[in-house]
Amino acid sequence: MNTKRYIRQTNLKEFGAEGQQKLANASILVIGVGGLGIPVLQYLNAMGVGTIGLVEQDTVELTNLQRQVLYAENDIGRQKLEVALEKLQAQNSGTQFKTFDTFLTRDNALEIIAGFDVVVDASDNFPTRYLVNDACVILKKPFVYGALHGFEGQVSVFNFQGGPTYRCLFPNMPTVKEIPNCNDNGVLGVIPGIIGNLQALEVVKLVTSIGEVLSGILLIYNGLNQSIQKINFNLNTENLSILKLQDTYGNDNCENILNLSADQLQTLISSNTELQLIDVRTPKEYATYSLPGSKNIPLNELEDRYKEIDGILPVYVVCQSGKRSQTAVTLLQKKMNGEFFNVSGGINSYLELFPWL
Repeated sequence: MNTKRYIRQTNLKEFGAEGQQKLANASILVIGVGGLGIPVLQYLNAMGVGTIGLVEQDTVELTNLQRQVLYAENDIGRQKLEVALEKLQAQNSGTQFKTFDTFLTRDNALEIIAGFDVVVDASDNFPTRYLVNDACVILKKPFVYGALHGFEGQVSVFNFQGGPTYRCLFPNMPTVKEIPNCNDNGVLGVIPGIIGNLQALEVVKLVTSIGEVLSGILLIYNGLNQSIQKINFNLNTENLSILKLQDTYGNDNCENILNLSADQLQTLISSNTELQLIDVRTPKEYATYSLPGSKNIPLNELEDRYKEIDGILPVYVVCQSGKRSQTAVTLLQKKMNGEFFNVSGGINSYLELFPWL
């Protein structure tokens, strides 16, 4: 370890060489290399964490660049994992990186998480958060939570030294109708940086035993008035008794989903092939831009309106980025027989390839 590199930290009497050595000995897993994961990774890497794991299988899109500041325009289309590793290694050659080119699922969560001291949930969906929680309870690993919504963000630490878990704060996963739509509500670009840095700080406090960890406390940050609110919540001991993962977390069928690229879809549209194209975005998004021949059934209405879809013809489902459409395909697979395809990358990919259409 290069002691001179970290002298601005080791000069802190509350931190010192002992704190630096604890960081060097630590192994931290970051799930998601997006808006939250990037600041977490950059600062933990810069500060000298010895081993960092990255879980990601997405590619860089134009719409990521407004908040995912590790990526540049010439990275569009590349694997996030590849780009992040390249830039993090250039930032600190002393860090050991472990990469997992996958999304976290119930089939791999326990195996991946078991190898790390602390888990950072930098994901953007509820199924992953509940999966992370349950795996961390089973493995007795603390995890640092972050979430975003518009101009606000949340941070907390779960499962720390027998403290409250994610399910103590949010007992049940919201239904499709209750889940906020990030593409409709959006997020101000700087907010993920603020929340991700707060997550990184909690990791440092966990590892080095300095300060007060946000265990049993939900921190809510409002960027519009620069206010911070803290809400206390208690442990429900029943939530510590999880012995195995659930059979499903709502996203486990992703591996069984048939995917179609934007250029493949355009080929079908151009050939006048008879198909059903279902757009699950909001009416506001649909009115702004829609693909020819598509039918708008918003995701939060799909469970009530799926009978409007003919199961005889192949069904192609599209949204803005390809995430809501995955959820929609999973729902349709449960509700009806038929052949369903998810349009990978959604409208974003379509417009990048065919901006003139």
